[in-house]
Amino acid sequence: MNTRPGRLHIGVVVLCALLFALPLWWVTVSALRPRGEIFRYLSPLSWWTLLPRNLTLDNVVQLWSSPFSQAIFNSILVTTITVVVGLALCSAAAFALAVIDFAGRNAVFMLVVVSFLIPFDAIAVPLYQILRGFQLQNTYMGLVLPGIGNGLAVFMLRQFFLGIPRELSEAAKIDGLGYFAIFWRIYLPLSVPALISAGLILFVFQWQAYLWPLLIAPAPEYKLAAVAIAQFSDVYETNYGLIFAAALFISLIPMLVLTFFQQYFSASMASTGGKE
Repeated sequence: MNTRPGRLHIGVVVLCALLFALPLWWVTVSALRPRGEIFRYLSPLSWWTLLPRNLTLDNVVQLWSSPFSQAIFNSILVTTITVVVGLALCSAAAFALAVIDFAGRNAVFMLVVVSFLIPFDAIAVPLYQILRGFQLQNTYMGLVLPGIGNGLAVFMLRQFFLGIPRELSEAAKIDGLGYFAIFWRIYLPLSVPALISAGLILFVFQWQAYLWPLLIAPAPEYKLAAVAIAQFSDVYETNYGLIFAAALFISLIPMLVLTFFQQYFSASMASTGGKE
C-alpha cells in the first residue's frame, strides 16, 4: 500500500537533486568549452546547452598556468590553518562554557551566541583598522585571525559537551585530573563527530570568504582563490572560460570535503539538541 507514495517521494528527491546539480553541471560543461561556444547555445535552449559539442582543456591548462594556482594554494593553506587553530580555540572555549563553573558564564555564552548572529560585513571595516594598526595587511596571519574564533562552532561544541555525563569529569577530578587533562583525555576523544562538524563550519566560512581577503590582502602573492577570479575580468575583456574553470575548482574542493565528512556532520547535529 505504501509503494506508490514511496516511489513518489523518491522521484521528488531525485528531481530536487538534479535541479541542484544542474548549475554545477553547466559550470563544468562551460569550463570545458571553447570560449566562443560558452553562451552560444543559451538562446534558444537545446540539448547542446547542457551537453558539450567540442570539448577542450584549454581553459583548465591556461588557468593553472596563471597566478590562480598561487591563489588556490593560499586558500588551501589559510583554510587548513584556520581549521586546525580554530578547532583548538573553539573546543577549549566550548569546554569552559559547558564544564567549568565560573562567574558570568551565561553572560559569556550569550555574547558568543550574539557574535555569530552579527553579519561579518558589519564589522569588517573596523576589524581591518585594528589589524592594520598591527601591520597585518598582506600577511597570512591577517587572513587567518578573524576565522579562528567562530561563535557557531563554539555553540555547537558546547551543546555536544553538555550531553557528556558530568559524572565522568567529577570522577576524573577525584582521581586528581585537572581541567586540561579532563578536556584532553575524556571530552575530546568522545567528541570526534562534533569536532569534525565544527571543522566543517570553520572550513566553509573561511573558504567562501571574499570581503575580508579583499580588504586585508590585496597583494597578488596573498590573494585567495575567491578574490583571484576577478583578475579574469577587466574593463576591456572578460574571460568567461577561465572564470568558469576557476569556479569549478573552487566548488569542487569543498564539495569533496563536505561529501566525505557528511555522515559525521549529520551524527553531530543529531546530538546537539536543546541541552541545558
